[in-house]
Amino acid sequence: MNYGDNLYIWQATDWPQWRYDLSKLAGPLANVSRAQGVLMGRLTDVGMALRDQASLAALTDDVVKTSEIEGEQFDVHSVRSSIARRLGVDIGALAPVDRHVEGVVDMVLDATGRCNAPLTPERLFGWHAALFPTGFSGLTRVQVGAWRDDAAGPMQVISGQGLRQRIHFEAPPATQLPAEVNSFIDWANASVPEPALIKAGLGHLWFVTLHPFDDGNGRIARAVGDLLLARADGSPQRFYSLSAQIQRERKDYYDVLERTQKGTLDVTEWLMWFLGALHRAVDSAQNTLDAVLVKTKFWQRWSGTPLNERQIKLLNRLLDGFDGKLTSSKWASIARCSPDTALRDINELIVLGALCKMPGGGRSTTYEIAD
Repeated sequence: MNYGDNLYIWQATDWPQWRYDLSKLAGPLANVSRAQGVLMGRLTDVGMALRDQASLAALTDDVVKTSEIEGEQFDVHSVRSSIARRLGVDIGALAPVDRHVEGVVDMVLDATGRCNAPLTPERLFGWHAALFPTGFSGLTRVQVGAWRDDAAGPMQVISGQGLRQRIHFEAPPATQLPAEVNSFIDWANASVPEPALIKAGLGHLWFVTLHPFDDGNGRIARAVGDLLLARADGSPQRFYSLSAQIQRERKDYYDVLERTQKGTLDVTEWLMWFLGALHRAVDSAQNTLDAVLVKTKFWQRWSGTPLNERQIKLLNRLLDGFDGKLTSSKWASIARCSPDTALRDINELIVLGALCKMPGGGRSTTYEIAD
């Protein structure tokens, strides 16, 4: 505790006067900018169609992982179909989607696709309403499209139960929210002296510290960060996912967030972590681009070969990163066909050279894309 009896940064007398050591951040900033330049250079060379596919992959990852951080599991193919339909990207047959998937997609695409539009309370309320189309979070009713009122007590982030319960963070009281959020929004929309990537890190931290909604604060904080990152990039088209990187490093993310919120308004440590995670997200996007190129080359090779819809669907599943090993029984289940039909589809692709058996299959033979 660094402010006498104060426990959280929002209780500091000089809140929210953020401080950071730019000399310590100069190296990470340069490294991120360099990595972004390398990625954009590759994307410039591959053409518009491949850029659209790379953006689709990044946005799909973003939607799936920002929800996964909160313990909500979305079907990847439903998310991909929802985004592809909105972006006008042809991915063949579209998977069915539900309103929860559509709501998160709405928020992410609005945050990035309309990054230069002002951030307003009404826009944030719209994002919140999109996240909770039924007015419930699980079995709990939430105030949709409105700031929390703390009727059930202060907003706290808690883990454990009973004697093992631990309070990680307590947000500002609801009575302060209108003024606090307006101050944040004015800063987000204004031209400020901070480097653009620093502003994205501060915006993420500031919003999640306010925790202005009953639920969904983490997802909306990441959307705010994505909006500011899109402004920093000068492009609404996304090719990397910070949310996916946060999900991969979520323990470190929560640890540094808690230390920061219980520390001083010098947030250099948080910004170092944020820029490092951003750098790793951009590096990961190189792997995504590699996968997009592999998929494109595959279909260029087999574009003139007659294949049925089941074969096209399952080959795309494999090319997009199949979860686990593909067997004939999984093929039959996904393609909704008989085991005999599945095996016939597979054998045809093996004869063509598009698919091959994996060694050591044992009782259950598995298959993969042929090199």
